[in-house]
Amino acid sequence: MALAETGRMGGMGWRVAPTQMALMAAVLALAASPVLAGMLPAALVDYPKQAVIGLAAFTGSWLTWLAREAAIGPLRIAEITRGLANVVEAPIALLNTLFAEGIQAGRGDQVRTVVPPLSWLAGIGLAALLAHMVGGRQAGPKLVALIVVGLLYIVLFGFWTDAMFTLTNVIISAVAAIALGIWIGTKAVTHPRIAAPVEGLMNVMQTVPVFSYLVPTLLFLGYGPSAALVATVIYALPPMVHATMLGLRGVPPEVVEFGRMAGASPRALFWKIRLPVALPQLAIGINQTIMACLNMVVIASMIGAGGLGFLVLTALRKLDIGGALQAGIAIVVLAVILDRLSLAAARLAASGTRIRSTGIPHGRLALGWFALASIAALLLPAFQSWPKELTLTTAPFWNGLVSWINIHWFEPLDAFRSFTLIHIMNPVKAYLLDLPWTLVIALVMLGGWMAGGARLGLTVGAMALFIAATGFWDPAVTSVYLVGLGTLLSLIIGLPFGYVVSRRQSWRDAASLVLDTLQTLPTLVYLLPAVMVFRNGDFSALVAIVSYAIAPAVRYSMHAFAGVPAERLELAAMVGASRWQTFKWVRLPAAFPTLLLGLNQTIMLAIAMLVITALVGTRDLGQQVFIALSRAKPGDGIIAGLCVAAIALIADMCLKAWARRAAARNGVEA
Repeated sequence: MALAETGRMGGMGWRVAPTQMALMAAVLALAASPVLAGMLPAALVDYPKQAVIGLAAFTGSWLTWLAREAAIGPLRIAEITRGLANVVEAPIALLNTLFAEGIQAGRGDQVRTVVPPLSWLAGIGLAALLAHMVGGRQAGPKLVALIVVGLLYIVLFGFWTDAMFTLTNVIISAVAAIALGIWIGTKAVTHPRIAAPVEGLMNVMQTVPVFSYLVPTLLFLGYGPSAALVATVIYALPPMVHATMLGLRGVPPEVVEFGRMAGASPRALFWKIRLPVALPQLAIGINQTIMACLNMVVIASMIGAGGLGFLVLTALRKLDIGGALQAGIAIVVLAVILDRLSLAAARLAASGTRIRSTGIPHGRLALGWFALASIAALLLPAFQSWPKELTLTTAPFWNGLVSWINIHWFEPLDAFRSFTLIHIMNPVKAYLLDLPWTLVIALVMLGGWMAGGARLGLTVGAMALFIAATGFWDPAVTSVYLVGLGTLLSLIIGLPFGYVVSRRQSWRDAASLVLDTLQTLPTLVYLLPAVMVFRNGDFSALVAIVSYAIAPAVRYSMHAFAGVPAERLELAAMVGASRWQTFKWVRLPAAFPTLLLGLNQTIMLAIAMLVITALVGTRDLGQQVFIALSRAKPGDGIIAGLCVAAIALIADMCLKAWARRAAARNGVEA
């Protein structure tokens, strides 16, 4: 084995040398950047302001004109979009009536409820029945227990009505995103010419900050639940499109050919053959779409979504950390419930089994429980809505904990925070901001060339130049500084932990359960503990980024080292390799491609959290988008969002290309 490795390295020496030389040149350029900055002309160090293209202003003016003055025939676009908003609000109002408000009569203080909404007793029973249906005999009881306990928390803490408002928004936006995603994905697969543009557009949409979707929808649809719904649908659309394209492309050709031989029409071929075969992949996409809708809850509340997200946002504005955390836990509970239900449905679809009734048909059980619960609610109003005087709360505890931490631990925590900011974070930030923009773009192009060739180098270089030319260079560098530090810390913590956990199957199962739960939590939940302990600022943002982005670092490390071929480990043991030699020459090379994909996902999640950290006062691109939203500047919000997407795409394209090359070199699958 050693001879084979030596021969391969010797035979490839002439290929590796240029890459090594380029890497050494890049390191030297970074080390000598302060000297280079003093030698280069000012225009090559700081991007000239006169060379900035007014793309943000142009986009904002164009969108404003489109929303206020443009017309299609006799109707202005503003009238059409406001009419669309009224149409969208109809199903929202209907579900809110059924689940949260009931049928009401009267006006002002004279409003009375004529027909009550779904009671919490009926809701918990119907949710438990649904869990038993999709969970089956094995997973059903555990799923039922999880849902009952979770919903009881929502009831006892007084969040039932707000949770129903949130559930209404999630249901409608998820159904719309799923239907639209399947349609777009199907069109892209059946029309190969548009497949690449659709995939590219979806990739960009997945990396654009969530705030960026709020700016144009607010401009065209106005403040209200319809604007929040449209923004949520746009945000949740990409995973469904990707899942549809992947599922339909994975249908075996022989199955399609058999359908044609049987005389199936194109419509029957799609509905009875292609779609059922692709259903397991579609079910995964549905799960991701539902979670994306729920992740948008707090953000969408800024433009009128209401529900649990509005409670969190209101509490944060009042600096009521306890109230915000308590409502945030309710969002987590709802997220876990929807995640487990959709995953159980996905497994049921993948297995191809049908839902079996246990004696009494499920429809009759549902109607019977609804009738009994409604009668009980009429006889005892506490079964309809939980009494306020019996409502539990942990807000005083959390607020007291924050006060206790500030009193007893303020000095050591503040010293740690100040030391990290002064000696690590601020110097790194200042160093990156002082780098000549020309040098950074050259290094980005060099990285693209090393990873995937000249074409990739030119592509990522053009993306970096777009950031500079639009005038968002300094906020972009600040974004890279926070994402870079967050990713580095996530890898330092996550990779060793994943390696240790990979050694035993029981540890991997336990870790996977924890990681699955962590990835169902809305992004804002990670921000609350950081703000509780460290207040606003870059340090709290870094803590939140690491907390959110560490999951893929652990997961991919765990799977990468657990997936090292056994025959390679046996061969290393046969030649007498030590544990360190086995790790260095066998485990690490085999796991390297998967680790690169894990690095890519860690960066993507760090960027996703970066945008949320704008709420704690960072100075990055996320803050630019947030400011654009608060000041109604759609052009600035969209272009700053595209700059975030450019950073994400640069990292994504380079790391995936690098992973493919590493996989080919080591004879493993990336």
